[in-house]
Amino acid sequence: MVRTQIEIRWHGRGGHGAVTGAMILAQAAYYEGYKGVTAAPFFGAERRGAPVIATNRFGPKPIRTFSLVTEPDIVIVLDETLIDIVDVTSGLRSDGIIIINSPKLPEDFDFVERFNVATTDAFHCAVEAGLTVAGTVVFNTTILGGLSRATELISIENIERAFSHFFNGKALSKNIEGARLAFERTKIYKPCGLRCEPEVNS
Repeated sequence: MVRTQIEIRWHGRGGHGAVTGAMILAQAAYYEGYKGVTAAPFFGAERRGAPVIATNRFGPKPIRTFSLVTEPDIVIVLDETLIDIVDVTSGLRSDGIIIINSPKLPEDFDFVERFNVATTDAFHCAVEAGLTVAGTVVFNTTILGGLSRATELISIENIERAFSHFFNGKALSKNIEGARLAFERTKIYKPCGLRCEPEVNS
């Protein structure tokens, strides 16, 4: 379960902020001490509500690969209804983990026997933290608290530090609160054993 590079694929819909979430995660990974970090969007039909993919890679060395992640270690699903129309587990490594924005238990998902699953109710954590803009709930940031709790690859403190690169004032405070709520309430089927270390003699 030791990797020299961690690959992440986000699944969301247009308007959910998957791309922004990936950018914030890249910043948090940099603060965590990873020397190589990337974030890249991959759009299909570019309209609100259409499925959208974004990706991250991070590791101890510079990364020069920006292609679509096809064999992720981690999958983040911002909208669980996508599970019915997109194979969100495609290419997911057998020892990887899928993190789903859902109030359900990890055991409620059929693929829990094949892949580790974590669930975090990022949507309602965002509502509780007051992360609503023009009637739209913003939960792409709160789910990062769930990722921190489920994988332990990036600390919640560095997630919050990354927020300060994108937000300030009340927006910053609300994003921190939402991520902390998600961190505390995330449910994990089994401990995630993913670790990221440099290659030996490299």
